[in-house]
Amino acid sequence: MITLKINNKEIKVEEGTSVMKAAQKMGVDVPNMCWHDELEHFTSCMLCLVKDESNGKLFPSCSVKASEGLEVITDDAEISEARQTALELLLSEHVGDCEAPCQIACPAHMDIPQMNRLIAAGKFDEALKVVKKDIALPAVLGRICPAPCEGACHRKTVDEPISICLLKRIVGDDGNKTALPSIEKTGKTAVVVGAGPAGLAAAYYLQLEGVQVTLVDKNEKAGGLLRTSISEEILPLDVLDKEIDLIFETGVEFLGGKEINSEVLESYKKEFDAIVIATGAISEVSDLFGLKATPKGIVADRNTYETSDEKVFAIGNVLRSSKLAVRSVGQGKEVAFSVMQYFNKEKIKGEPRLFNSRFGRLVVDEFAEYIKESVEGKRVIPETGGHSGFTKEEAIAEAERCLHCDCRAIDDCKLREYSNDYKVNQRRFKTSQRRNITKQMNHGSVVYEPQKCIRCGICVRLTEKYGEKFGFTYIGRGFDVEIGVPFNEELEKGLTETAVKVANACPTGAISLKKKG
Repeated sequence: MITLKINNKEIKVEEGTSVMKAAQKMGVDVPNMCWHDELEHFTSCMLCLVKDESNGKLFPSCSVKASEGLEVITDDAEISEARQTALELLLSEHVGDCEAPCQIACPAHMDIPQMNRLIAAGKFDEALKVVKKDIALPAVLGRICPAPCEGACHRKTVDEPISICLLKRIVGDDGNKTALPSIEKTGKTAVVVGAGPAGLAAAYYLQLEGVQVTLVDKNEKAGGLLRTSISEEILPLDVLDKEIDLIFETGVEFLGGKEINSEVLESYKKEFDAIVIATGAISEVSDLFGLKATPKGIVADRNTYETSDEKVFAIGNVLRSSKLAVRSVGQGKEVAFSVMQYFNKEKIKGEPRLFNSRFGRLVVDEFAEYIKESVEGKRVIPETGGHSGFTKEEAIAEAERCLHCDCRAIDDCKLREYSNDYKVNQRRFKTSQRRNITKQMNHGSVVYEPQKCIRCGICVRLTEKYGEKFGFTYIGRGFDVEIGVPFNEELEKGLTETAVKVANACPTGAISLKKKG
């Protein structure tokens, strides 16, 4: 046995154990991307760097063996900087989006590609579940949203963007109401002041978090400007009322006809554990409720919605005037994160936003690669007119046009996880011209996207270990080296028995399972 110290703690390991394995035995997580339990290792990604305390030198912990008396530091400022640089170098040639451009452009950050996949499969009820994770009023917004998501859609490069709002509308209209999730009560209470789109969304998501919510409004009925300022031809009141009722069914208590002023707000501070102000644009000084403000509205942190009073949060047009109801609805969801962090006595950070790799605009030549997962043709136009919306058959046909620009491996991509942890700058080592995206689809269960590959070699070594006839190999030399099936054979021949194993082991989603979600 060998004795060494890791972060000033002594540990004994068998001779031949790598420093990284020794650290893992102690419960210390050292980041890595090219290491695999089943394989003989060689250093590639340089992410597992640690420091020899005796001389201050960094070394890769995955391939250096533990030695008697070695003293190792697994994390400090120098190590973090080195890992950040290693990640930025890996990202310099990584071409792919983590989240689709449409999802990034959506103020509510809805998972649009997943909604489209489910609609295309005829699973409208499941699509509704996906939508309501981020949008409390899908049928409403499907009628009135100006669709910034469609402006970002890659499909518009070649023909026309996906009709995302009409798809969201039919999900809200025709998706069957699903049973509410089991809600564990926290014992906390909150009052939401203002029952417009921002307030309704905040009430909905807080209630789902186990908070007992009271929603108050100066009007007798909830809805705010959705009820009073939009033509019924565009937004029928029965549609609005149906979605509001679904919110109330979660247990939200609504009190209409309540004028709120600074005095009432002070009483709410004593009665409730938190307050969310969503009254809409301010008109008088009295509407500021004694909170710090500018002529544009109440001052609140743009990420967390905290105001000058730690118990009070503010969202929607009371912060600054905006005509985007979808932005207000998105803020309603986001403020729920902040309020829960406040209740849990955590540092208030708001809704987490993870690192997103972005490759920029789709070039015309790449459309042929994306269309492999889609269908040709321009937008489907509702036969009975836009105001009537899609039939289910039309919706399925339109959803099938989606290019599925998001990454299949987004939920378990090590490159994304570590890039987020180390706050990388994706563009630090970017060259002026990126590689064009290609997709190898000629396999029953996996897709290979070479431009996402970081050449860690895990797929090469796995296919060799399991005796694939062709497998994967390194092709080319130097900076131009790529990984692929030798002799230019098809993907199906390279991965006959190991496809799932290789896809699960890939740290970047370059090789991924075809079915996502």
